[in-house]
Amino acid sequence: MPSFALKVTRSSLSGLGRLSPKLAGKAGFRLFCLTPSRRPRSAKATAAYMEGRERLAVAEQFMLPFPGGRAMAYRFNGGAKGPRKRYLVVHGWGSSSEYMSELTAFLAGTGAEVISLDLPGHGRSTGRFLNIRLAVSAIAAASERFGVLDAAIGHSFGGASLALASAGFLPGIDPIETKKLVLIGAPSAMGWLFKDFGRLMHLQPQTQHALEAEVGRVTGRALTAYDERRGILDPDRPVLVIHAEDDKEVSADHARAYAAQGAHVRLVWANGFGHRRIVSAAPVFEAIDSFLAEAIIAEKPLETGDGTVLSFYRSPVRRSS
Repeated sequence: MPSFALKVTRSSLSGLGRLSPKLAGKAGFRLFCLTPSRRPRSAKATAAYMEGRERLAVAEQFMLPFPGGRAMAYRFNGGAKGPRKRYLVVHGWGSSSEYMSELTAFLAGTGAEVISLDLPGHGRSTGRFLNIRLAVSAIAAASERFGVLDAAIGHSFGGASLALASAGFLPGIDPIETKKLVLIGAPSAMGWLFKDFGRLMHLQPQTQHALEAEVGRVTGRALTAYDERRGILDPDRPVLVIHAEDDKEVSADHARAYAAQGAHVRLVWANGFGHRRIVSAAPVFEAIDSFLAEAIIAEKPLETGDGTVLSFYRSPVRRSS
């Protein structure tokens, strides 16, 4: 049975839609982008959160300004000397750096410089709303502050945001520079989320159309563009996609869609870990560690004096220990 709050919200949007579908669409989009409470929802979540706080206590903290707000970033091994890898970790919707801290600590344990980012409206970042433009803007701010990344690792909405950020998908935001991508339980399209929201809210067709149009107005790209999967993942950038076939929040079809983009995308199934536990599963850490340890050998075309191409190949090679 729908909750009282849901019934009231549906009624309000329906009434506003009769007066002005455009205004109802704007209101619906704002509601869609409203972030959930930052407080843990259960005793188990509280325990995980507190453990995460302890892990983050040793990290440097940076409040990064970006168009639309400020985002909190935690950096591990920032003062380490000598050459080292640099990784960016981004959580999903309704999460925070605390809940990603097991993965962050694992990566920091390799000696790498690791930055964990709280998306807008989450963790200790400012705001109460999150959309893809805010997310990509915050990611771009982290990239600008800390420099070129050896890898960017994201879960769920954070993974999708990293994919778009690395592709320079949104107008007015420069692409981040990262050598590799790791997408964990990440959606490959966005249209289904708005369709599901419209069904949940019992939106009329005109209001649904206005809601979807608002995506284009706010983010700079039409909603249909987010479902055009070709060209999002650069074929020159190795990508690791990790997903659970039992994921009930983001269908495994999204992982298959990423994998279908080319041989540069490697798909690893982490079945049994669902959508949430996947970010703290030992087999997932092992898969990520193996992927990040691979050196990328890219040879440019060899040309003769007359410009004739003699050979071209690109292949990952396991780095010797």
